[in-house]
Amino acid sequence: MSRLAIITPSFGPDFDRCADLHRSVLAHAPDSIRHHIIVPRADLALFGQLSGPRAVIHDEADFLPRSFRSLPGGNLSVNLRRPFPPLRGWILQQIIKLAAAARSDADVVVLVDSDIQFVRPFSADTFRRDEVVRFYRKPDEVDERLPRHVIWHQVARSLLGVPAAAPPYPDYVSSLLAWDPAVVRRLLARVESVTGRRWADAIGAKLHFSEWTLYGVYVDEVAGAGTNVDSFRVADTLCHSYWEETPLDERAMRTFLGEIQDHDIAVMISAKSKTPTPLRRRALADLSLA
Repeated sequence: MSRLAIITPSFGPDFDRCADLHRSVLAHAPDSIRHHIIVPRADLALFGQLSGPRAVIHDEADFLPRSFRSLPGGNLSVNLRRPFPPLRGWILQQIIKLAAAARSDADVVVLVDSDIQFVRPFSADTFRRDEVVRFYRKPDEVDERLPRHVIWHQVARSLLGVPAAAPPYPDYVSSLLAWDPAVVRRLLARVESVTGRRWADAIGAKLHFSEWTLYGVYVDEVAGAGTNVDSFRVADTLCHSYWEETPLDERAMRTFLGEIQDHDIAVMISAKSKTPTPLRRRALADLSLA
């Protein structure tokens, strides 16, 4: 039987969302699945309320090199080995995801942000088939219309020593993604071999970076057939997502949830939308999916 672990980096302002996510894990996942929640040390006591047989709360410092130090009064850290540029919060979070996945002894890890809730049953078999982990890849989606995604591809190629190529590129970015921890360990070793640096130092020095894109480019361009990924390559995310930065109201929420697909097992309503928590909770509680 395949072993699945869920990994969620979070922090204090997202506690209510993360608590709702964890309740959805308890409701829709088998008892064998553990939810690993990684937070800043200052938030350990708050998130400790969720600790239990199926929730493991971690200090994010346990997944970072000792040379990474937080700066007071902002969402920045510094790498004492290379103080400039400072580490942005979103880069740090991606390093934490990579480190946590690489350290996992599960067969598959699912990276899930706090603004997601599961709405249908799922198991390890949802994300792993015939010993191959599900690989999300949407062909020819990234071009000049998505300039940040283009930069992410260029950065991933440089870190992995893959020759430059012109767009369009595949899109590997989703709000809910599965990774093979063994593949993550190999890709991080590849980054160290190519850059000659500790992988966290090499990634932390980047101003623009996408962990999803790094994994996708590695699987497509480096690992290739060795992963047998073609047997479980997919173009659907399993997550019905709302990415806009404007709040949903009652009517918009009904419209949004009415568009959920039969294969979706989760719903993401971006925290940046500032959709009221009572509305989100009420709407998702009323969403009954077999």
